[in-house]
Amino acid sequence: MDAITLKGGEHAVLLLHGLQSSPAELQPIAKRLHQAGYTVHVPHIRGYGFMHGDTPRSVTHWQDWHAKALEEFRTLQQQHSTVAVGGLCIGATLSLSIAAELGDEVSALTLMATTLWYDGWSIPWYRFMRYVGYYSPVRYLYSYREREPFGLKNVQLRKWIAREMSHKDSSIVGASKLNLPAIQEAERMIKTVKQSMHRVTAPAIIIHAEEDDVASPRNARYVAANLGSAKIESVMLHNSYHMITVDNDRELVASKTIAFFNEIHKM
Repeated sequence: MDAITLKGGEHAVLLLHGLQSSPAELQPIAKRLHQAGYTVHVPHIRGYGFMHGDTPRSVTHWQDWHAKALEEFRTLQQQHSTVAVGGLCIGATLSLSIAAELGDEVSALTLMATTLWYDGWSIPWYRFMRYVGYYSPVRYLYSYREREPFGLKNVQLRKWIAREMSHKDSSIVGASKLNLPAIQEAERMIKTVKQSMHRVTAPAIIIHAEEDDVASPRNARYVAANLGSAKIESVMLHNSYHMITVDNDRELVASKTIAFFNEIHKM
């Protein structure tokens, strides 16, 4: 899917989607932020996001993801008074990577379902075997197939996604498969982000589901405890799983983010 750009006011928001996913998963919150007066840009980063025809060898290094996100930030910065950053899942982790480098240049952060550990209740027990695959030829052959509940508590949406996944390579919640090179690069980035999180100074709202099936609330607690930000707000959701921008609490995610951003930007 192409990037989403919604032109609004002088305050901009850069939103980063999840690993091997697309801007579609952030479309609901992007639209709500735009309605609230923000310019919103959701880029599609080649080698990080999903693209038809890509192979495991198409995955780029996480430093390339960081560099592209930084470039997108700089472009918005040239045209707007402030730039806030946010992301979902590994997109939130990538947001932290950017914020750690830029410090006060980032006006605010919304960190949605931040993933520093894949420790949610739906992660299969054999996931630890990926470490073997990282360092063998199988890394280009094996992919982790997404399965129910697809990060969704909403039953009707989950059924629709299951139909989409059965005959398509992707859906609004991302690719039908995650390959090992992408997961390995994400974990390399996670390791660096954990070490640099104290350098993040932007005001941050941390939004996480208590029943997150991919990344447990431990992730949100760790972020809140280790950010260098003076202003931190934490929101725990009670009616969603991992994909909080499209699940049952999507309106609450948007409204909490907008209220936090408005307070920071005096809107």
